[in-house]
Amino acid sequence: MGSSGEAPARAAGEARLGLLYGFAAYGSWGVIPLFWPLLEPASPAEILANRMVWSLVACVLLLLVLRRWSWIRPLLREPRRLALVTGAAATITVNWFVYIWAVNSGHVVEAALGYFINPLVSIAFGVLLLRERLRGLQWIAVAVGAAAVVVLTVGYGRLPWIALVLAFSFGTYGLIKKRIGLEGVESFAAETAVQFLPALVFMLVLGARGDSTFHTEGVGHALLLASCGVITAFPLICFGAAAVRLPLSTIGLMQYLAPTLQFVLGVLYFRESMPAERWAGFLLVWLALALLTYDALRTARRGRLELRRAAAEAARAATAVDPADPVDPGAKAGGAAQAADPARPV
Repeated sequence: MGSSGEAPARAAGEARLGLLYGFAAYGSWGVIPLFWPLLEPASPAEILANRMVWSLVACVLLLLVLRRWSWIRPLLREPRRLALVTGAAATITVNWFVYIWAVNSGHVVEAALGYFINPLVSIAFGVLLLRERLRGLQWIAVAVGAAAVVVLTVGYGRLPWIALVLAFSFGTYGLIKKRIGLEGVESFAAETAVQFLPALVFMLVLGARGDSTFHTEGVGHALLLASCGVITAFPLICFGAAAVRLPLSTIGLMQYLAPTLQFVLGVLYFRESMPAERWAGFLLVWLALALLTYDALRTARRGRLELRRAAAEAARAATAVDPADPVDPGAKAGGAAQAADPARPV
């Protein structure tokens, strides 16, 4: 029998491993703006098509290794879920295309902004579509985020449409994926299967017209285009490994790593201009995110305290049961657990 200290040590080891996977996932997403310019002179549309085709190849190889195929037949028998998969594939296609175009057109900072405001978009979807009720700090954060968009519109001299398209497309993608009910790798494989045929046809048409850089820019360029599959799949695999080892609150905090790295690259590496109006807008966005983070951590802590209090009351009730009492002790303990105030906000 193992010592009593083995379980905590194992849990700590799993948490450290989860952090490594999390940093690998969000770090990869954070530095991906460095990759897309390497694929020029390929157009954003050609890069996107290669990303779709080679992502499916990477997914199939991964599923072969994992031997996870049992989900395919049930999915094919459910038209509603297939429609949701198609919707997810369509929204992530828009997201990918706009992001690749933005990076290769010198809009890395605005692309990063899209992922900064994505949590605010998710909250808006929760209120408008899922009838969720917001807490006070969440309302304040949403208002600050809306003010940030106004300030950034003034700063850019136009609506920051790149950021808004990225935020809303990714928010819609997440909303659809929640309803599909597939694990990460399986869901992504299904989506890339939907994307595969149109992308392959587009690549073949480009090749027939002589416009495909895959065939004309050398072996190194072709290998870089083919590596889009690995570049796409690697952070997703790491994210999946982190998600099963870390609390949701930790994952929620780590998600800001990717846009932060993208923002730093946009300012320091790509040398994009940041006049005072844009700094003001970004500061408002960061204030909104700080409010959301504080609210989430406070709510999670309150929930843990409530669970501990309920468990302690149930334990006290169980030990206080009179052995001569004919009432089932388990029923008394259960009733005491139910007595914990369920109306207290979590």
